Amino acid sequence: MQPEFAPGTAPSPPGRSSYDAVIVGGGHNGLVAAAYLARAGRSVLVLERLGRTGGAAVSTRAFSGMQARLSQYSYLVSLLPRKIIAELGLSFAVQRRRISSYTPTVRGGRSTGLLVDGSDQARTAAGFRELTGSDREFRAWREFYGMTRRVAERVFPSLTEPLPSRAELQRRVADPEAWEELFERPIGEALERRFADDLVRGVVLTDALIGTFAHAHDSSLRQNRCFLYHVIGGGTGDWDVPIGGMGALTDALADAARAAGAQLLTGCEVTAVATDGTVAEVTYRTGGTEHRVGARQVLCNAAPQTLARLLGERSAAPGPEGSQLKVNMLLRRLPRLRDSSVNPREAFAGTFHVAESYGELEAAYRDAVAGRLPAAAPSEIYCHSLTDPSILGHELAARGYQTLTLFGLHLPARLFADGGDAIRDAALESVLAPLETFLDEPLADCLATDDHGRPCIEVKSPLDLENELGLPGGNIFHRELAFPHGHDDGDRWGVATAHANVLLCGAGAVRGGGVSGIPGHNAAMAALGR
Repeated sequence: MQPEFAPGTAPSPPGRSSYDAVIVGGGHNGLVAAAYLARAGRSVLVLERLGRTGGAAVSTRAFSGMQARLSQYSYLVSLLPRKIIAELGLSFAVQRRRISSYTPTVRGGRSTGLLVDGSDQARTAAGFRELTGSDREFRAWREFYGMTRRVAERVFPSLTEPLPSRAELQRRVADPEAWEELFERPIGEALERRFADDLVRGVVLTDALIGTFAHAHDSSLRQNRCFLYHVIGGGTGDWDVPIGGMGALTDALADAARAAGAQLLTGCEVTAVATDGTVAEVTYRTGGTEHRVGARQVLCNAAPQTLARLLGERSAAPGPEGSQLKVNMLLRRLPRLRDSSVNPREAFAGTFHVAESYGELEAAYRDAVAGRLPAAAPSEIYCHSLTDPSILGHELAARGYQTLTLFGLHLPARLFADGGDAIRDAALESVLAPLETFLDEPLADCLATDDHGRPCIEVKSPLDLENELGLPGGNIFHRELAFPHGHDDGDRWGVATAHANVLLCGAGAVRGGGVSGIPGHNAAMAALGR
């Protein structure tokens, strides 16, 4: 069903000269907003710059001649509410991962690791005991994640409700210690008080650093905000596998929006938005021709910085900056591990942490702040095809092929500003080198090759994400995440801008970030006056 039109041809023109709502950007949040508004009887036009909808939540055959469809950018689901799936009638499912994580390490000169089995607490407890020498760390682990789960149960339902005030959210959390640790004080303080083991501290801290350039004691609390969104999804904090890949979700959303009557145009780059607060005009370019369309409301699925540019406004705030390296791989088989006590099919089935002890995370941050690539860049690796082999296609699945997704941390866009391919290659080496120390064979021996004989490995820096997806600075959250409460400014849904009829429906809204559909839902509710 994608792209909307054949390569080399122009999309169909809009069906009318003016719409109730024009949505800038056909990523998953824009599609959610379109579906809700069209189902409410509004006329809706979605304008997408790329030749397909889906934004960063897509499935792609990344390697020539290989049928595997990888979730090329976003790759796991946690924050998408069942409410949105049910209300839009989406044909979409996720699969729970039994193994939460595996973290390899060396203790006493011996290769070992920590396996967290979400379905077997006794096994997990034994793993903590073997690694740390006592039951203390596992007790602390259970207490800490028991606390975050209680917070998740109370906070997650509020994300699709009108924005609570800070005081209202604090009353909802109803746990003074949890509020202090997560909302008031740098999360490093809680981790250092609760946990003694450097590796265990690091495993917990990683959720505070996904796409966020910060350290455990950053006074801005940007790491706390990132951590919160990573542990409240679904009211449980679980991160699930999209069956069929991320493209299955955005294909279902596009189908729902079309079925409700929304018009989706791809290959249409919005170049300007003009508004007097009551009516708006959107200018876009397609096939070398400029067009204008009127709108009662404009919903922007692009970053706030991009919206400011479209409105002709200048922002005094510094631009956002991404801080990650995304690496997609196709393997002929999973590599053997030096830790012979764990099966690679279990180790890679959850989040495989590399160079992510507490000390290693801090050292990598210091390197990046100093303007150099981390000597051992931290990363998280996951094998989607172990949970969902359908993304491989029948032939590759039968031959034992597997996918690997690697997400590198503390690799801010500033490091890639002048280096081109050379710095991207060096960054790849900085994430793969520490991984290789835990493998019992070279990763290169396991990589598949495409039909031109090239290794099946694809690398995306923050600047690649900026160029390909229009994410300023490659920031996967569009800008710094915000705590999920309001500031008594009348912004009922956390999507308002300085213009009454222009709303944010993307990750840059309050309660944005991640594959959630929440900003799209909330912008639609605001547009409908609910």
